[in-house]
Amino acid sequence: MRKSAIFWPLVLLGALLLLNFVLDPGFFSLQFRDGRFYGSLVDILNRAAPVMLLSVGMTLVIATGGVDLSVGAVMAIAGSVAAGLIARPPGFPLNGVPIHAVPGIILISLAIAAVCGLFNGFLIGFARLQPIVATLILMVAGRGVAMLLTDGQIITFTNPGFAAIGSGSNLTLPNPIWISLAIVGIVSLLTRKTAFGLFTEAVGDNPSAADGVGIDSRTIKLAIYTISATCAGVAGLIAAADIKAADANNAGLYLELDAILAVAIGGTSMAGGRFSLAGSLIGAILMQAVTTTILTRGVPTEATLILKALIVVGVCLAQSPTFANRRLA
Repeated sequence: MRKSAIFWPLVLLGALLLLNFVLDPGFFSLQFRDGRFYGSLVDILNRAAPVMLLSVGMTLVIATGGVDLSVGAVMAIAGSVAAGLIARPPGFPLNGVPIHAVPGIILISLAIAAVCGLFNGFLIGFARLQPIVATLILMVAGRGVAMLLTDGQIITFTNPGFAAIGSGSNLTLPNPIWISLAIVGIVSLLTRKTAFGLFTEAVGDNPSAADGVGIDSRTIKLAIYTISATCAGVAGLIAAADIKAADANNAGLYLELDAILAVAIGGTSMAGGRFSLAGSLIGAILMQAVTTTILTRGVPTEATLILKALIVVGVCLAQSPTFANRRLA
């Protein structure tokens, strides 16, 4: 990925942080208490963790020339499964599962999320459905599945071990930050230290040519959509653990759009091909920084989406070679 791919997002993020510092000199201050750091910068990273996770999987999906609109629904499903297995409300479909330990509940929730990704990958890779259509199916049906699991109610629970995923901390930082960094590290190793990353780019650049040289594009897409859904499942667990409840109506709502915006801002081509995980992470942090700035400056929350859209347009234009050539002409 060209250096310029993440240059403008970094510049904009730096300018936004500088603006906050000018308006509030204490913006960069950090406080240490109860074994962890507190401050605006930590809060931005903590709140950006779900979108960071979604953007990791979305980056790979978009690198293949696809898109995954179902990640918000998968978040809701994973959170609903975990909350239901902990609280065991009457009528919960999985009450018969004889697993009560937190690690087992996490594995079951992520396994169900992975099955959602396999479903998407099968429709796209083997049934040859358009990605936007296949994932739109799960975007709608998945939200319905989550509401069926919770019977349309908010399931609350009390389990300190599971709640620590979203509200606990280790090594002075909130757990969601460490979880996100761990997932990013694993996916980075997978894509940069193995042939998987090259295969992903090849499928996105030219699927026919990739098939011609022996790359099984169907299996690659199946694996990538499974990774995307699993990342969404982890984000769903963080969201549920943070509020100690599963809200099937609102969990992950519209976050698929933030993830797509983060990937676009980060310099990954929406047409497929080469990608930048680092750029996507910067884009996710930038999206959260915009939201935090709006909330702390007293700007009406209704303006959030408009400002995000303007930022995306500006960064994408700055990254566009065609726009740059015309500007210099």
